Amino acid sequence: MGTWSGSCHCGQVRFTVTAEITELTTCDCSLCVKKNAVMAKVHESELVITAGEDRLGLYQWNTGRAQHRFCLGCGIYTFHRKRAAPDHYGVNVFCLDGFDASALPVRATEGIGMTVECADPRLEWPGPRVG
Repeated sequence: MGTWSGSCHCGQVRFTVTAEITELTTCDCSLCVKKNAVMAKVHESELVITAGEDRLGLYQWNTGRAQHRFCLGCGIYTFHRKRAAPDHYGVNVFCLDGFDASALPVRATEGIGMTVECADPRLEWPGPRVG
């Protein structure tokens, strides 16, 4: 079990993660590819926002189930509530102070094939279509 302080670039958003992190993940969905995310999956009880909750922006698309959070000041993606595991967060490991991302294996997850549930999906949103 480890504890890391985390923040966005400008420092307005701050949080603490207390978790056993054994692997990191990437995702090939259209959003994660564009933000070049490397994430640690943590249970919602293991992430505490310590400052700037009111400075967190929210981006949702497709099903609207995942909640992607970013700092309204500097725009840095900090974490997101996961679509496939809504009681967990994917935390941007590069926001964690002193975290050695090179010490853990990185597993590629498949998001590109997740169902797109949008009445008018963009061509950049691949995967099986509903509707």
